[in-house]
Amino acid sequence: MALNHERLLTLQLPDRRQDFSRKDAIFYALSIGVGTDPLDPDQLKFVYEKELQAFPAIAHILAMETDWIFDPANGLDLTRLLHLDSGLTMHQPLPPAGTLNSKMRISAVHDQGEGRGAIVRFDRDLYDVDRDMLCATVTGAFYLRGQGGFGGAAPPLSSAPVVPDRAPDASCDLPTHPEAALLYRLNHDMNPIHVDPAIARAAGFERPLLHGACTYAIACHAFVRSLCGYDAARLRRFDARFSAPVFPGDTLRTDFWAIGDNRFAFTCRAVERDMIVLNSGLAAHY
Repeated sequence: MALNHERLLTLQLPDRRQDFSRKDAIFYALSIGVGTDPLDPDQLKFVYEKELQAFPAIAHILAMETDWIFDPANGLDLTRLLHLDSGLTMHQPLPPAGTLNSKMRISAVHDQGEGRGAIVRFDRDLYDVDRDMLCATVTGAFYLRGQGGFGGAAPPLSSAPVVPDRAPDASCDLPTHPEAALLYRLNHDMNPIHVDPAIARAAGFERPLLHGACTYAIACHAFVRSLCGYDAARLRRFDARFSAPVFPGDTLRTDFWAIGDNRFAFTCRAVERDMIVLNSGLAAHY
């Protein structure tokens, strides 16, 4: 299947509008492990309707436009598609419930050469309809194995921060639970690779794996907990690249290094397997 890079770059994607409730916000927080300590008032404000706050990473699952991924005219081979990276910039806190409108665009299609991969980058702005306010910009990229060679521009050099050669300034261990993928899939991604052992094995995994978006959100929880004082409104930016799968039950250790201007380089590691699962991380707070 040939990637139609010219069509992708000229796509006019429709706006997506979504109503979401306090129950949706609470379930999302629970699905990423917030509320593990139900007596912690800092966690409780994300899972209890009294003075409820929406956890910022929920922006990744609200008002999503995905039809373009499955449109055969665009030429994305879904059997070769990997989620490469995710990013989030917060402009205003999300409401705990309401109506959001999403404006999405394909921002770049990069070519790694014949026989190699292609990278499709996208971003979307998320607006609170009731307040007529831009709340968040969500970014991401797909890597398409073997779909390069169409003559497009090569990907630019990475602008991700380099992890300093010293001990981290902050570190946070958070558990994932055996049922984590069963819960998280109810948010938006019902791919059976996250629940069916036979399908996971056929794809080359020893067992069902955790959603990358859930791993990302758990690392974001570590940042909000460790360096934002559990104040969601302080989160300014959170970007990361996926580097290895996570399995439910893994303990995730996120290490942060201060690099100036309230910015932090970070990595996230599956502790028991001693494997980096997120790298090229950049986090920032207000």
